[in-house]
Amino acid sequence: MAYEGLEGTALEGRWQVPRCEVHERVTSTLDVLRELAEDGAAPGTTVLADEQVAGRGRHGRRWYSPPGRGAWIGYLMRPEDPSAVALVALRVGLAAADALEVLGASVALKWPNDLILANRKLGGILCEARWRGARPAWVAVGVGLNVHGPMPGDLRDSAIALDEVCPRVGRLDVLDRVIPALARIPGTPRLEDAELRAYARRDWLRGRRILEPAAGYAVGIDDGGALLVEADGGGVERINGGSIVAA
Repeated sequence: MAYEGLEGTALEGRWQVPRCEVHERVTSTLDVLRELAEDGAAPGTTVLADEQVAGRGRHGRRWYSPPGRGAWIGYLMRPEDPSAVALVALRVGLAAADALEVLGASVALKWPNDLILANRKLGGILCEARWRGARPAWVAVGVGLNVHGPMPGDLRDSAIALDEVCPRVGRLDVLDRVIPALARIPGTPRLEDAELRAYARRDWLRGRRILEPAAGYAVGIDDGGALLVEADGGGVERINGGSIVAA
């Protein structure tokens, strides 16, 4: 199958990735990528789908993935440092936000894995890792970006498509910037100072009141990727997981 008129082999050369599989319809790009990873696929292997019929977000939530509307991406990483695995979603978010800014979209990041545009959800990131003992074998990264609207009525207040802000941008425009950006993500065990500054500039939660999993005000993230919450009871709590409920 061709993706926006280009075969997978052409996309491999375009983005300098070792393999790019293109599918008309899949359950999820992560399902396909997981099989490729187990078969020994090289880092940078990319899976694209025109449609996902069982796209998913965190905690098993369904991700709206209709044909022709979004960039539904699977991207394989093989980090060597175990500590880097927990930082992948944050780093993917930073890379995607920077890439989309070039197209004219001012994207914020909602910890841990949402991309926000005009205070609505533009995209999400889901990572699934396989370990061999204490070492990571691979990390499958799923990225879903709403490119073309309109969004359905039940999502219109909470989700947005990129073309509402950048009407001339297409899926290849997005992928031409996002895929190469993913290849440049570092594999270091802590976030660097430059990454922390970049995240602070895009931090949608910073200064907002949080109700769960800790009551207080979000004040940023640390170099381990934890959300920092200035708790009502005093002190700063480090949040490493869970769903964030903002006031």
